[in-house]
Amino acid sequence: MFAGLAPQRRRLLLGVIAIVVAATLVAVFLAVRGSTSSATPVPQDEPGPVLLVPGFGGSTRGLNVLAEALRGDGRDVTVLPLPGDGTGDLRVQALALDEAVSAVIGRTGAASVDIVGYSAGGLVARLWVTELGGDGMARRVVTLGAPHHGTTLAGLAEDVAPGACPLACQQLAPDSDLLRELNAGDETPDGPAFVSIWTTLDETVTPPDSAQLEGALGIVVQSVCVDSRVTHSGLVTDPLVAGIVAEQLRATPPVALSTQDCARLR
Repeated sequence: MFAGLAPQRRRLLLGVIAIVVAATLVAVFLAVRGSTSSATPVPQDEPGPVLLVPGFGGSTRGLNVLAEALRGDGRDVTVLPLPGDGTGDLRVQALALDEAVSAVIGRTGAASVDIVGYSAGGLVARLWVTELGGDGMARRVVTLGAPHHGTTLAGLAEDVAPGACPLACQQLAPDSDLLRELNAGDETPDGPAFVSIWTTLDETVTPPDSAQLEGALGIVVQSVCVDSRVTHSGLVTDPLVAGIVAEQLRATPPVALSTQDCARLR
């Protein structure tokens, strides 16, 4: 086939063919991987250790309050320290979560974990599930006031003062590439059970219903206690919210709540 070609031209043609073949093999591999990527649902009746993921800025102060409440409920709880100052790439933060999950499973021998992601931490949890194999390791993913579809505050900050809006801030803008990619497919892939908890008085995630997650059990704090005045920051320190979170992390499946549950959970 190549006998009539000059040696230099023959080598060039063979090199091109090798590249095409390699690219085809990679494409086939990715297609097969994607077609089998649905994880087997994690057993829902075996609660494992809990990891709490902070929001933008990485502060763990409020999450320590929630952690103590969950420990009082008998759970093994780890608060994840974010790399740097918690304002960098959310995908790098997802890698930190992946490492923390491996460490917790190695320490406890648990078969799965429960993840509670506060604010941007909810997006970190979703990135871990969808991109790093967390769909086969997470039993529950509970998000608290997570800007699943962005927050206009981040978009405004990027428009008004681009230099003052670090990468994680840019990724939280409603039209960011990260959010478009994360929400392009199934927002709640197979594997864990998802719960989204949010408040109508959220002044950071704007509009507040950006915290809704398609396919998740959605719980609005005011639908449980109509007089709740909890804001975004209060989601990790409010006793009612702690009660709601603990309820969703039990061995029983996630459950919708109503005003009849207000007094019990508060």
